[in-house]
Order: sequence, then structure tokens, then C-alpha cells
Amino acid sequence: MAISVGHDPLIFLAGALEVPYGVCEYDFIGGIQGEPVDVIKGEFTGLPIPATAEIVLEGECVPGPEKIEGPFGEWTGYYGSSSRPEPIVKIHNVMHRIDPILLGYTRKWRAPLKAALVWDDLEAAGVPDVRGVWYHEAAGAAYLFLVVSIKQRYPGHARQAGLVATECHAAAYLGRYTIVVDDDIDPTNLNEVLWAVCTRSDPVQDIEILRRCWSGPLDPIIPRDQKGFNSRAIIDATRPYEWKDTFPPVSRSSRELRERILGKWAEKLS
Repeated sequence: MAISVGHDPLIFLAGALEVPYGVCEYDFIGGIQGEPVDVIKGEFTGLPIPATAEIVLEGECVPGPEKIEGPFGEWTGYYGSSSRPEPIVKIHNVMHRIDPILLGYTRKWRAPLKAALVWDDLEAAGVPDVRGVWYHEAAGAAYLFLVVSIKQRYPGHARQAGLVATECHAAAYLGRYTIVVDDDIDPTNLNEVLWAVCTRSDPVQDIEILRRCWSGPLDPIIPRDQKGFNSRAIIDATRPYEWKDTFPPVSRSSRELRERILGKWAEKLS
């Protein structure tokens, strides 16, 4: 194996996203940057290694001695993984730059990119008129709180969008809540989303529960002896399709007017 430490952020991005099955991550990165990823052949492993990496460790992982590893702080905001024995990597070769630079990590980059992948999956599944997709990185750690905005076209459209978004490849792992809203709701605005949930959903009618979905060891609410599965809630926070045209009209100002007023009086309101 080759361990790359400190490299182009796109390489970190591809390694931590749900890149479609069968797609080489180098190809995925090349598609984003518009040119192939520059790699070199590892001296010990022969593996393609990012040429711009700051440090690369080449070695082998074989059955045998193990060392205790963890716990580590995880993206959920908890020490989600326990301490446990893990295999040892025997290092055979180290390559590095003079004064290598190591990058920090923030989960904020993940939200828009995961949202874009979910949007792609929704369109590939034939769900029409998707107007926005967003993961809330602070409230849901860019995994646990997904919002999809649609322009309703037919009965069941909102449920279809919620079900596909929840279980598509880009979102299937370790999700929790999927909220479907109308296209007048900004999916990136948590207050607007929760307003729609509170005023356009009836818990008895509009919450679907999926059971035995794909979870993982980092899910803090799942007991240790039950890791692997979790449940999902899909909340239809759209106007009921059969009477959406007679649903009480919104009484507040339009988003455009609110933004114009806030822009004009920002100094006084801050």
C-alpha cells in the first residue's frame, strides 16, 4: 500500500465522497480539474502515487502483530470509534518534500459536493423538477440532514423524491433525516426548512420511516452491538398535492424583497 499525506485537496475530496461505483477516483478528479492527475510510480509498490503529495509512505500490511488504535474524534462530533487492535503497516520507503506542508480538515466542503452527487442520482433515477439539494453541515455533519426542493408535478412526486434521495448511492450510507420542500423554500436556509416542516407537514400523514438502512460504526445513536443498521425519517414538508392550489397563501414578503431590505439596512439590523 501507499499512504499519501498532504496532497491536492481534490484527492482528499474524492477519497471521502461517494464516487460512483466503478469510477476511478483519479478519473473523477481529472474530470473536475479538466486534465489528468499527475502521478508517479511508487518505488516499492509500483502503485500510481500523486506527484504533488507532500509525504508518501510505501509499505505492506500483512497478518501478524497488531497495535491498539483510537479512539478518534469523528465528523459526527463524537468519539465514535472505540479503541481496538489494528494491523501494522511495515514501511519500506518514505518519499517527502523539503519542509512538507500538511493541510487541515473541515467538513464544510463535503456538504455541497455530496448534495451535487445526490442531485445527479435523483435526475438519473428520473425524478423531475428538482430545484435544489442541500446537506446541512453544522446540524447534520453533512450526512444526517438532507433537504430536497422540488416543483411538484404529480401525486406522489414528493415521496418519490424523498425515497430516492434517501437510498440513492450518494446518500445511502449513514443518513438520518430527509426533508422534501416546495420550490419556494431555500434548502440551504435551515429556518425556512424548519418553517416548512412546522407548517406544511402533519406528522401522521407526512413522516415515513425506513428501517434496516445502511449505517456504520460511527453512528453515535446506535448501540455498539447493533452497529450496521439504522432507520431513516422522510418528512414531506410540501403543500399537500391534492389541495396545494388552495393551501393558505404565504403572508410574508418574498425572498427577493427580504434580501433587498436586508441589504439596504444591514448595518442598522446587525
